[in-house]
Amino acid sequence: MIHPDTELRFISNEIGYGVVATKLIPAGTITWVLDQLDREFTPFELQQMSPIYQNILDTYTFRNNKGNYVLCWDNGRYVNHSFNSNCLTTAYDFEIAIRDIQPGEQLTDDYGYLNIPLPFRAADEGTRRKIVYPDDLLKYYKVWDNKIKKVFGNITKQQQPLKVLLDDELWNRIGRIANGKEEMESILNNFYQGTTLESMAHN
Repeated sequence: MIHPDTELRFISNEIGYGVVATKLIPAGTITWVLDQLDREFTPFELQQMSPIYQNILDTYTFRNNKGNYVLCWDNGRYVNHSFNSNCLTTAYDFEIAIRDIQPGEQLTDDYGYLNIPLPFRAADEGTRRKIVYPDDLLKYYKVWDNKIKKVFGNITKQQQPLKVLLDDELWNRIGRIANGKEEMESILNNFYQGTTLESMAHN
């Protein structure tokens, strides 16, 4: 489920639609949580579908560390890519804002940690990276971990509209990590091991 202080807006002809903040979303705010309405499809299920459904899932899903395709039921599926994203996923099935997101600003993810099956050239943002590769998570997980760690302690300090979707055990664990009593798990845990093999097969 996407943060409630967001809405779907048309961004541009090149990008299409995106998810935009309607209020300030402070750093450390949980911006998305995997919930019970999100659908998960195995590769076999995808292969059995007609092309019209395959194309939809190819466009709007990400892959988890089991290689299954996850389709967000709400506007979460419209979050666009950025090489300098303001949101990062965690190893705990939720994403957080890694810096303050201003009203009118898009919420963005780095698709490099979504286990994409094939490389794609993203819009040029003036960054060193120009192409998103299937194995980006192996290359950049330490950078992303550091960005998450800098704001992880804010999670228990900010208002969290999506906290209701987290079970008590996870919330207590977040508290232990925020207080330095437990080590934060790496974003690398989200990596699907088959990603690299698929990429090699297509090269």
